[in-house]
Amino acid sequence: MAGEKFAEKVMKIAQTPKYIRNIATSAHIHHGKTAMTDNLMAAAGMMSSKFAGQLEGGMATWQHADEQERLMTVDAANVSMVHEYGDQEYLINLIDTPGHVDFGGNVTRAMRAIDGTVVLICAVEGIMPQTETVVRQALRERVKPVLFINKVDRLVKELKLGPEKIAERIMALVVEFNNMVQRIAETQYKELWKVNVQDGGVAFGSARENWALSFPYMHKKNVKFSDILRIYEMEEAERKEWVWNNAPLHEVILDMVIKHLPDPVDAQIYRIPKIWHGDPESQFGKDLLTCNPDGKVAFVITRIVIDPRSGKDISAGRLFSGTLRSGMEVYLNNAKQKQRIQNVYIYNGIKPEIMESLPAGNVLAISGVLGFAGETITLEPEQTFEELKHIFEPVITKAIEPKKSADLPKLIEVLRKVSREDPSVKIEINEETGQNLMHGMGELHLEIIENRIITEKGVEIKTSPPIVVYRETISKPSPEVEGKSPNKHNKLYFKVEPLEPQIAQGIKESKVQQGRFKKKDEELVSFLRDECGWDAKTAGMVKAIYGGNMFMDQTRGIVYIHEILELVLDMFDDVMKQGPLAREPCTNVKVILTDCTLHEDAIHRGPAQMYPAVREGIRGAMMQAGPVLFEPLQIMRIEAPTEYTGELSKLVSSKRGQLLEMNQEEDQVVVIAKMPVGELIGWSSDLRSGTEGRGSSSLVDQMFERLPMELQEKIRAQIVQRKGLSAGELGA
Repeated sequence: MAGEKFAEKVMKIAQTPKYIRNIATSAHIHHGKTAMTDNLMAAAGMMSSKFAGQLEGGMATWQHADEQERLMTVDAANVSMVHEYGDQEYLINLIDTPGHVDFGGNVTRAMRAIDGTVVLICAVEGIMPQTETVVRQALRERVKPVLFINKVDRLVKELKLGPEKIAERIMALVVEFNNMVQRIAETQYKELWKVNVQDGGVAFGSARENWALSFPYMHKKNVKFSDILRIYEMEEAERKEWVWNNAPLHEVILDMVIKHLPDPVDAQIYRIPKIWHGDPESQFGKDLLTCNPDGKVAFVITRIVIDPRSGKDISAGRLFSGTLRSGMEVYLNNAKQKQRIQNVYIYNGIKPEIMESLPAGNVLAISGVLGFAGETITLEPEQTFEELKHIFEPVITKAIEPKKSADLPKLIEVLRKVSREDPSVKIEINEETGQNLMHGMGELHLEIIENRIITEKGVEIKTSPPIVVYRETISKPSPEVEGKSPNKHNKLYFKVEPLEPQIAQGIKESKVQQGRFKKKDEELVSFLRDECGWDAKTAGMVKAIYGGNMFMDQTRGIVYIHEILELVLDMFDDVMKQGPLAREPCTNVKVILTDCTLHEDAIHRGPAQMYPAVREGIRGAMMQAGPVLFEPLQIMRIEAPTEYTGELSKLVSSKRGQLLEMNQEEDQVVVIAKMPVGELIGWSSDLRSGTEGRGSSSLVDQMFERLPMELQEKIRAQIVQRKGLSAGELGA
């Protein structure tokens, strides 16, 4: 298919959103997402079919050498293709996402851009922890799933099952998948989004061997389950021909996508209220809900790729309303600045192809704009989209510096690029000390970033051993504590108390938004009223939620309170970022401003006076509320052959872990254990040596819990020493 022809085709289809499908693949690691994407592209004529789905030859969507070395996807990859269904051509924009939990941030960002997802599960392994995590991410963004049961060849070759048993296994997996949807979907989608074998919402096959079937397709082609066994008795050439004629992967999967996943117009009606919290009656709100190509522009960046040739940012994302044209001046709402779009691209396979303009409902890319993933791009300042929330927070940190001090400016530039490319890496740049911190999801995550800084960005670096980030919190309510401004004219009184568990849980599950509340926030008030039993008046006192902590203003009749509140909240954020015990972030703290006396002259209550008063008051209250350190824990699912059961339990207890459950599945033992992240450094090599390379583990969940009393002082001293803090910088 010639480039020009593709661009013309796309331009034609892209004008009619009902012929567009924006989708992603999502699955546990090594369940076949990238092999499937490759084969879909090959069938659409985007790459040579002889390499499609070949791990050894390298997947077409792997754009970094390390993905090839590790045989897994690290970055999400965008591809577009045209598929004919009925007599109509459809444009399919697909994002291939990674399965490894360290790169879950890529999945979260991809979900914002799409409306439907193909969930892959291995016919033998079934639903794994990461499958549940990615489905949870999809449902949280109101992305509708369909199911592809992959690796059915393993049922034939490894488990030697007959046709009836294969059918039984497929039905059992569908039931398991629907139970998961029932458990984690919002109420109105629990039944609606279950998949149905009869109507073709489920396909099964082998992405590696390029075949797939669904019940309606079997009916149409008159194929039976016994034919599946027959193809494994054929010679390769004969098999390929039979598969292409009777069970072509691309046709079955893409037909299922077109029939069962929504087009942008239908999807935006129910997705917009979930991911954008503005006024639906405003013109901007109406344009978003109707996916209006002539409306106000609304583009959300979900992924940034730095073009290796030019070093420029290419920002991929979703256009929810309006039309983007090259040369257009746009406004970045988070960065609060105007910039100009250089080019607009659509993906031709994996290559970006320049277009004059593209209308709403498309997944596309733009260049010339420097922003972060999650940025809302409009023409004038507008209400932004909800920020992209990752299911897990970064819990491992490394200090990073250049080997040659002359490279420091270059390293800082590279780190800024890295944090744009992968927002789930938090970068802290300290220009004064020259020490830069990288916070990531796990050891592998940071290892890959380091490797790319050296190989792709060409900066020689040295990094510290991994550091674990703890949390500070309090164990009891404090008395009222006074904070005085340096000029002694302003006094503020604070109390702190532990945040109620159901509120903490509500924040974690995004039932309430984080941020500052200028006016009454309906969502917040109804949550506190209905689920936590607060009255509306008390709920109205909540002025901010930051990092899982809450600020309340209980003062009455203070004349100048509205003038200083922003300053107080700035310092509330600051203390919650760096608590009094060891300057670690705080969690689950409720800070209450109970009273204050303020100087009537505004000049005497500026930032220089208010900041120290607030800081002293909040920290002082926390030090009198039984401050403690919480450590990050991860719930791990560990698998190995049964003969290593003893080794696994020994390994878990040597890491201060708790065994939660141990089950035997055929010849494998599956252990679920809760492990402190502080003890998990070097975990993968310990697991490999303990099980002679046959064990694997995956992350199920993470949380923070109180560090055992006997370790509190030791760990605190280590953090203080590492950060080089003096006694005067700690406490209140």
